[in-house]
Amino acid sequence: MGAHPSAPSRVWRGGAWRSLFEVIGDNPEVELGAAAHARFGARLPFLFKVLAAETPLSLQAHPSAEQARAGFAAEERAGIPRGAAERNYKDPDHKPELVCALGPFEVLCGFRPLEGTRELFARLGVPALDDAARELDGRPPTHALRDLFSWVMAQSGRSRDELVTATLAQCARLRDRGEEFATECDWAVRIGKLYPGDVGVVVALLLNWMRLLPGDALYLPARQLHAYLGGVAVEIMANSDNVLRAGLTPKHVDVPELLRILEFSETQPALVDPIGQGPEHTYLTPSPEFRLSRIVLDGAALFSAEERRGPEILLCVQGAVRATNVEHARGERLEHGNALFVSATDPAYQLSGTGIVFRATVGEL
Repeated sequence: MGAHPSAPSRVWRGGAWRSLFEVIGDNPEVELGAAAHARFGARLPFLFKVLAAETPLSLQAHPSAEQARAGFAAEERAGIPRGAAERNYKDPDHKPELVCALGPFEVLCGFRPLEGTRELFARLGVPALDDAARELDGRPPTHALRDLFSWVMAQSGRSRDELVTATLAQCARLRDRGEEFATECDWAVRIGKLYPGDVGVVVALLLNWMRLLPGDALYLPARQLHAYLGGVAVEIMANSDNVLRAGLTPKHVDVPELLRILEFSETQPALVDPIGQGPEHTYLTPSPEFRLSRIVLDGAALFSAEERRGPEILLCVQGAVRATNVEHARGERLEHGNALFVSATDPAYQLSGTGIVFRATVGEL
């Protein structure tokens, strides 16, 4: 749901379905509001998605704003077609993300503190991993993680096959014993069956595993390696299509560029605590491009959208609600799965009914 030029949503305007990208382009200040138009230009600054990951999505990271501008300009100068499989940068924009679970949702995000990875490698007992872990001793964490990631990604041919095979065999052993890291090892085994021979299965063991419950949200800044393993969630992000993949995919993997853009620091990811009173609770992030809130209606209370930050997309994920224009008393019924675009200059609205609605709009301007 959004207005990225490669796949814009359609909206009902003037008796016909039209591209949201074109609607905004025709009159950006009306659709976006003066403040958002001044900050982001004639474009909707966020993308809003529903993710249903039946199987793990690729290991990936997104560039910072500076990296995206430089990478896009370099590939433009090199004449690499924007649709080419080897193209890394589809646009000059960064892509921070916020994911909020609709049901149990499992993710890998950021490099685990080195002490935990040393412990995992010791429990696995794979000679090649033991040798790699010894090389980390006495090294600053950022240097050690970069070197470890580089070593894993450099494996090829027979050495790669032996490393992946031995690691998966030991992961199956730890999983079956139910020891510490059993969940991480279980995912490694499942990933190994889906992507035979993919060294990304070893990279996955370097990352933090988290399980989100309904309503839990996680912010993923630029340059952080991550993968969505399974479940259903909503995701909001800056309006970009820049993705650099590190494995668990048949798509292009550019290791030198990954080494340039990734953040090689120990991380201990934490959930974003929503703030608010009444029906609406908001997940605040540092990103000015987007803001996400979760509105729970019980049939009795109304939600009044008095404060309008700019353009909005409303998505009903449970039940049924009615969005009513307070000036004209006209409304739209939103059932489970329906989405509504609200331009910045539309009047205030109210939501009523019984259900859960996610409200996507811009962040601090």
